[in-house]
Amino acid sequence: MDYNAYVQQIATMAVVPTTDVNFQIILPQAINYAELRIQRDLDFLSTQTSNTSYSLTASNNTLTIPTSSFVTLQTMALSYDSNTYPLVPVTKEYIQNVFGGSSYTGRPVVFAVFGGDAPTAGLTSQKIIVGPYPDQGYSVVLTGTIRAASLSSTNTSTFISVYLPDLMIMASMIYIAAYQRNFGRLNDDPQMAQTYESQYQALKAGALIEESRKKFEAAAWTSYSPAPVASPTRG
Repeated sequence: MDYNAYVQQIATMAVVPTTDVNFQIILPQAINYAELRIQRDLDFLSTQTSNTSYSLTASNNTLTIPTSSFVTLQTMALSYDSNTYPLVPVTKEYIQNVFGGSSYTGRPVVFAVFGGDAPTAGLTSQKIIVGPYPDQGYSVVLTGTIRAASLSSTNTSTFISVYLPDLMIMASMIYIAAYQRNFGRLNDDPQMAQTYESQYQALKAGALIEESRKKFEAAAWTSYSPAPVASPTRG
């Protein structure tokens, strides 16, 4: 499904012309609602990425990165001496208690996410602390998830629109139902939002299994579909 097909289908289901000014105004937010909800619900394998542009400096246990780098940080490793050394995620309290001072330095072995900048600065960065304090500079390899590019008139197809068009349509129509004030029991069509929500939940269940299979997180940590006759599962 490309952008034009999406617009036409949403307009048809919402019973409004695609040229309607109010429809054109609300459409970007319907797309935004649908895409953000789907990405939060499914945690796509395709949105996982790595970044090697950061480094630690000697005697400084804090690494600051832009909040735009990752939605969720997953792993951290050091690239040193032609090897990669994964760090273990721990709580900041553990690092503060075990590696609370800079008197002991060495190659960091643990890390923790430690908040961000001041709210007045616009929350543009987040901090990572490591332990022990680095004894020298280290190149860092970070992995995590990012937001996928959004569907628009200039970006006419996305991962969601191509591979999950049914889910995107249902999520969008939940938002459209709110726009048309059909979101509660006292409105013209009280079942509209609930119907789209139930369809979204049904479609999401299948998509969630598929994403788990891609990451070898399905039954018995395999990439196979759950087998109803194989009970108990292996592993």
